[in-house]
Amino acid sequence: MTETLFLTDPYAREAEGTVTALTAEGGLILDRSLFYATGGGQPGDSGAIAWDGGTARIATAVKADGGIALVPEEGADLPPVGACVTQRIDWDRRHGHMRVHTALHLLSVVIPLPVTGGAIGADKGRLDFAMPEPPEDVAALEEALNELAARDLPVTTEWITDAELDSNPGLVKTMSVQPPRGAGRVRLVRIGEGDATVDLQPCGGTHVARTGEIGPLRIGKVENKGKQNRRVALHLAS
Repeated sequence: MTETLFLTDPYAREAEGTVTALTAEGGLILDRSLFYATGGGQPGDSGAIAWDGGTARIATAVKADGGIALVPEEGADLPPVGACVTQRIDWDRRHGHMRVHTALHLLSVVIPLPVTGGAIGADKGRLDFAMPEPPEDVAALEEALNELAARDLPVTTEWITDAELDSNPGLVKTMSVQPPRGAGRVRLVRIGEGDATVDLQPCGGTHVARTGEIGPLRIGKVENKGKQNRRVALHLAS
């Protein structure tokens, strides 16, 4: 399986890797991936790879049998199996995903309702909530959201077993996306620490190290997405 470098160091912008396989669809599987693979509402990373004799732009990364497949832009040359490549991600885009993803965790704190869906972009995102009625005071929610971000809380990760998660189902906020399983353990993302923890939930995405890095936030449209659902848009304000 591909070593997931983006989980151990989401701030790494460049790393070496070796091509271990080519997929039938033209993707590259490396022994270690700097590129986040599409999942959990977060897009796969884009960027570039270089090897002795060539370069290629990477459009995205996806999960594949054997690990993570880097998907090159159409028409790109591909390195051979066994080639050592240098990976470089589009950092500004990745960092935007990190800021928005962490901000959406905070949004689930100020709107403490079950999450039925979500999507992450580089400058905005959204969560869908099991919310029969729209929020009465969006300005108050936005103020609470920005207060949480401005507290500059630490964002850390830890691991629990599948059995520990099963015994504590309240950790799971998302109804539409199940926590990443399969390896016998589940990754948790914690915002805050100790008694000052404001959020703890399973997540396989990339996040900033502290909430102060998110910057100012703006809540956008609140849309009706069915009898029991509301979609809440969130924007990075700077």
